[in-house]
Amino acid sequence: MTQALHNWTEEKRSAWLYRVVSDAECGTPRQVLFLELARAADAQAAYWEAALHAEGRPTPVFRPDARARLVAWLIPRLGVRPLRGVLAAMKVRGMSLYHAPPPHGMPTDLQQLRGERHRSAGSGRLRAAVFGVNDGLVSNAALILGVAGAGVGNDMIVLSGVAGLLAGAFSMAAGEYVSMRSQREFHEYQIGLEREELAQYPREEAAELALIYQAKGVDETEARRLAERLIADPDRALDTLAREELGLNPDELGAPLGAALASFLAFCAGALIPLLPYLLLSPALAFTGTVLATGISLFGVGAALSLFTGRHAMAGGLRMLAIGGAAGLATWLIGNGLGVTLG
Repeated sequence: MTQALHNWTEEKRSAWLYRVVSDAECGTPRQVLFLELARAADAQAAYWEAALHAEGRPTPVFRPDARARLVAWLIPRLGVRPLRGVLAAMKVRGMSLYHAPPPHGMPTDLQQLRGERHRSAGSGRLRAAVFGVNDGLVSNAALILGVAGAGVGNDMIVLSGVAGLLAGAFSMAAGEYVSMRSQREFHEYQIGLEREELAQYPREEAAELALIYQAKGVDETEARRLAERLIADPDRALDTLAREELGLNPDELGAPLGAALASFLAFCAGALIPLLPYLLLSPALAFTGTVLATGISLFGVGAALSLFTGRHAMAGGLRMLAIGGAAGLATWLIGNGLGVTLG
């Protein structure tokens, strides 16, 4: 497939999906937006159709592929919001409309956009760290209590705890690396598409951006003025298109190795807490020390998570303590039962 044919097919598929999304948004201001975006995609497909004719190729017949038909079938059943990542990957723009609005209204310049994104990114990293600690804490405490319930010696408990810490940390790090790497490659691909389209038809991109601003409540004249001013600077234009059409922050695509290391360390920090009493205390006190250390830490993690959930710190701490305690008790009982049975 030539590049012109590939681009023509993508634009026709986008136009077809825009109309499906528009039908799903019937009766809302977004309906008109996606119809206009469909017309814009058709106009861009015409650009590639002319390129095909210049190569001596006839105009092909567009038929949506199986993936597009599946997404079109899901849209009226699930809604657009749950599918916005899939739609963005298929060059359906305007998905930033389905993100939560910033707390002080829509930013109107690049500095405001950057400020909002950096604040949310910092909060996201802190929340990920807290969840990483919680995962290590609960999983290794449950493992240690389960092995202790089987009645084995402290050496075996320590060995199991260290193995659980390392296995869980490496698993978390590997999963985070693969996830972040895939996400970064997807985002880089999407931004690359925007860069190509901006170079080929900047006026059409400005029109699409203005439509998105209008859908967010900006006056039509002001939306066009703002879009044209941003498109005039290619670097700012690409940055803004990535934010407004794709819902991405080009400055925050994520570092896979950094995310993997942070996940590894956070899990280790949590998993070490229930293990420390068996390393530092006498065998007679180790089990009690693990229960107390784990309980206090669970309450602290739950209280910390209340910063993100809006719940009262006491309620959040008690809820996490109850959940983690139930997991620890269940594994201890299972380990105790297996220990008696296998004797």
